Amino acid sequence: MTTAGTPVAVVTGASSGIGAATARQLAAAGFHVVLTARRKDRIEAVAAEITEAGHQATAQALDVTDREAVDTFAASLSRCDVLVNNAGGALGADPVATGDPADWRRMYEVNVIGTLHVTQALLPALTDSGDGTIVVLSSTAGLSTYEGGGGYVAAKHGEHVLAETLRLEIVGTPVRVIEVAPGMVKTDEFATTRFRGDTDKAAKVYAGVAAPLTADDVAETITWAVTRPPHVNIDLLVVRPRAQASNSKVHREL
Repeated sequence: MTTAGTPVAVVTGASSGIGAATARQLAAAGFHVVLTARRKDRIEAVAAEITEAGHQATAQALDVTDREAVDTFAASLSRCDVLVNNAGGALGADPVATGDPADWRRMYEVNVIGTLHVTQALLPALTDSGDGTIVVLSSTAGLSTYEGGGGYVAAKHGEHVLAETLRLEIVGTPVRVIEVAPGMVKTDEFATTRFRGDTDKAAKVYAGVAAPLTADDVAETITWAVTRPPHVNIDLLVVRPRAQASNSKVHREL
């Protein structure tokens, strides 16, 4: 699957948005990138784009909530130097009193259990690499709450704690645990998926915000953190657009 001697970076949720942008930037930085996501056609298109640009990429369909599939995927890799746990997402914006438990369960399964599955499966290879890096892409939702975000906030708090605990547990091994927590990022799918295809509701999230973060902004941040010298661990990096002071304080030019 990979060229001997080339470091391998696995990116989950790489079919669009931050995941696809991260795959492109890590490939440009010299990694053989293995793109995973459920949508095989999308990751194959991104991988083809990367290889046409002269870099190395492979696409493999994967549902991170399917542990058997994750274990099979991990066994197929000859090496793994970097894991970017990007797969995740939000569903709904209902208050706790009326939130759909099915939405909460799905968000927890993808954001937390999915990250757990892939991290557990690839940790031996990351350790064997001698300089492994695990990136957990959480969110500022994992650090503070906001109204209407209960289910997503709970899931991202879980993901944040997973990263923090893992860092404590594997200290002394040659594996870094980096958490990148973006604030408001405007991508093609995040808000639209959250509001189940309602583009009007999705647009209101960014209404009046002059320059929300882009997928490339976050991908550049991830790539910078990953490419620091091995002894440098970026424990937690919070990145927001200038217009956003907190999850609930955003300057809008309306």
